Amino acid sequence: MSVNWFECKVKYRKTHDTGEQKITTDTYLLDAVSYTEAEARINEEMKAYTSEEFRIMNIKVANFTEVHPFENCDRWFKSKVSLISLDEESGKEKKSNIYLLVQANDVKEAFEHTNKALEDTTGDYTIPSITESPILDVFPYFTGEEEQLEKFNVIEKAETEVQED
Repeated sequence: MSVNWFECKVKYRKTHDTGEQKITTDTYLLDAVSYTEAEARINEEMKAYTSEEFRIMNIKVANFTEVHPFENCDRWFKSKVSLISLDEESGKEKKSNIYLLVQANDVKEAFEHTNKALEDTTGDYTIPSITESPILDVFPYFTGEEEQLEKFNVIEKAETEVQED
């Protein structure tokens, strides 16, 4: 199933580390099936994120094929990946571009994380560019089933450990 990612720009009053409040516009990424759902979801996420008034300035479809979060990373990078295939009729190499959003602390780490995300790729590829993204946070769709499955796996693992003792 294909995921539709939407970039949402939200303007709100933000309290900075210094305690000073400034009006800022931040970009968030979320998955949704339509603009209407994206608007509803960003409203819900922002209500949980800030008690201040906020305004949705823009919602647009993002061109990310995949999103790869990594632990202990605080920035998001857009990796352009050129998949290389051979055109059997002409015998020439053909490149098709996809974009990945990877979490990292710097460009070098983003390059490493992009390669890690593509390690199961069977074809050849190159990474022509990596740029820091303005995206502050990513809100993937979460049904609650994932949490139930995780609890089940933890219980199953605990039962297995008890049986082994």
